[in-house]
Amino acid sequence: MNSLLHPTYFPDIAQMSAIAQSDVVTFEMDDNFAKQTYRTRTYIYAANGKLLLNIPVVYTQKNRQKYRDVKISNTDNWQSLHWKSLLSAYKTSPFFEYYEDDLRPLFETKADFILDFNLKCFETISECLQLEKPIRKTEAFKHNIVDASDLRFLVNPKSDVNFQNEKYTQVFDDKHGFINNLSILDLLFNEGPNALYYLESQDLTL
Repeated sequence: MNSLLHPTYFPDIAQMSAIAQSDVVTFEMDDNFAKQTYRTRTYIYAANGKLLLNIPVVYTQKNRQKYRDVKISNTDNWQSLHWKSLLSAYKTSPFFEYYEDDLRPLFETKADFILDFNLKCFETISECLQLEKPIRKTEAFKHNIVDASDLRFLVNPKSDVNFQNEKYTQVFDDKHGFINNLSILDLLFNEGPNALYYLESQDLTL
């Protein structure tokens, strides 16, 4: 299977399961940018429940921009805030310390373009998961792509996706119960080396 997806900010478990179960992954590189999607956001499990981490960007809807051309707004130190949120949420998780040194540089080195940053995050998370997949990139936007499972709709948090991943132990599940389909970071910090097998075993009836 060849899956077509948008590069997103630390993809959720639905997207990462699709990637893990694909023979080839194709990333959409030539689409127009849209706000309030997983291009700029991911959800983690914090002490008070589900927490949004959002990357600020320099963007106006008056003039259409390609995803690859949208710059990150570094006026506020969002990287430091996101890292502190991850520390607060996962420092007691079983595998946070195991991956901490791999992930920290993403939050310490200034990022300029959101697409480039998301690709770097994917590269890093793939190394942590020991996930090796052929990656292709589109050269022109097409509404329909032959020989691909078009999963670009997963970029939209409001898409009606009936995906329920198997339960695993989460840091604060004794307080708020299991939270479904969070960022791949939540799975990685809680399941560690078992995370890849977990992704490969999920039911992807979307």
